[in-house]
Amino acid sequence: MFELRLLCPEDRVETLSDALEALDALSVSVEDADGDTAAEQALFGEPGMPPPAEGWQRSRLVALFATEALADEAALLLQAQDFFAGCTLQGVSAVPDEDWVRLTQSQFAPVEITPAFWIVPTWHEPPAAAQRVLRLDPGLAFGTGTHPTTRMCLRWIAGRGTGGDWGRVLDYGCGSGILAIAAAKHGATEVDAVDIDEAAVQATGDNARANGVQLRAGLPDAASGAYQVVLANILATPLKMLAPLLSAHVAPGGALVLAGILARQADELKAAYAPYLALQVSDEEDGWILMTATRGAPG
Repeated sequence: MFELRLLCPEDRVETLSDALEALDALSVSVEDADGDTAAEQALFGEPGMPPPAEGWQRSRLVALFATEALADEAALLLQAQDFFAGCTLQGVSAVPDEDWVRLTQSQFAPVEITPAFWIVPTWHEPPAAAQRVLRLDPGLAFGTGTHPTTRMCLRWIAGRGTGGDWGRVLDYGCGSGILAIAAAKHGATEVDAVDIDEAAVQATGDNARANGVQLRAGLPDAASGAYQVVLANILATPLKMLAPLLSAHVAPGGALVLAGILARQADELKAAYAPYLALQVSDEEDGWILMTATRGAPG
């Protein structure tokens, strides 16, 4: 295969992408041309918020073609169009043969949550310092321990320790099941993991078995009653909508742990949960925050 690389402003990304697809590109990807520099832009999008821009102020388009002739022809045709003004051709080159499985695996190294607790893909040996290991490979469901929101939740779980006070645990929006499995690894013996996506429910069950832990995975209506710990790593807008439901699941003396929240959204979450529980910011990483609340024990 051959790749055609273009540099363009944000307002040309959609037009160029459509044109490349019409010229038989096998795929078109968009990257921040200023990635890994001080000018890098973060683009966030979530339900209920305006959609993110189609690209970055300086976007790099990479189009894959089956042959060099097709890539060269596309480059020539695009440069002749009026909409190409302000864009730059960066070149056409062959895509080197790769062992794609090995390359993909190399991008997922063991993730340190604490010095004693690690997330380790199955193709890696656990670090010598790891006292507790959660085996997890990248898959269809969200959650491998690499994202700040997941890491903060895992740090909270590790900080709770392996004592006998876990009680019932609910992982709402479980994705890969990583939080539910981590709780089980730290001593929780009754864990419910629920998600609206059946693929996530299946992944959670598979990952739990691979880690030798017991939990119940199902759709959201499988969550019932009160839990000593309620974990939800989703996004701010659904978390606000779920405020009555999630709060109702927190037992007296229990903890609510929320993630998937940007730092600028803290006040929105506090307001949404104020009728039920008093949220506070408990951790922060790369612009994301972890918010927690404790329901007062019956007096």
